[in-house]
Amino acid sequence: MELNSEKRNPLRKIVTDYETLAKAVRGLKAVNYKIVLTVGSWDLLHIGHVRYLFKAKEQGDILVVGTDTDRAIKLYKGELRPIVPQEERCEMLSYQSCVDFITLLDDVDKKGGWQYGLLKKIKPDIFVAVEDSYPKEQLEEIKKHCGKLVVLPRQAENTSTSKMIQQTVKKHLEKMYNLVDKRS
Repeated sequence: MELNSEKRNPLRKIVTDYETLAKAVRGLKAVNYKIVLTVGSWDLLHIGHVRYLFKAKEQGDILVVGTDTDRAIKLYKGELRPIVPQEERCEMLSYQSCVDFITLLDDVDKKGGWQYGLLKKIKPDIFVAVEDSYPKEQLEEIKKHCGKLVVLPRQAENTSTSKMIQQTVKKHLEKMYNLVDKRS
């Protein structure tokens, strides 16, 4: 039996209540930790995501990762997404050593636009975004609620979740068409 195994449980990083998370963040700020926040869907976690998370963590001491809920993703990416359910996406993130806290992000309008609830609640020292993820107006709004905005380049040149899905579907369709052609 492992001593203190509960303390090492990565699932403890998942804090879905914003008030509880904000209290933890306030405590960490009180002892001069720099808080970094980033948000995303994290669907089909891939090398670009992991590189990005490590780069985000390098910006400060504590990395908080907002994970879009299934409902939110459907609003801005369509009914066929996400591929991986929100609970599993949060769990996958909890196993990343650079991630300190994970929370769900569901404050989106009917068009899928983020309403900044998490950002306003925890007021991070640094918000990290990927280039081309937000329009200029949205970046200006984000700047109002954090100490500093850092925009990183994409971390994978050949990999994205959308590309992975498209390539997989294309390969399966090609196989199906070939099977149909052989039967004709």
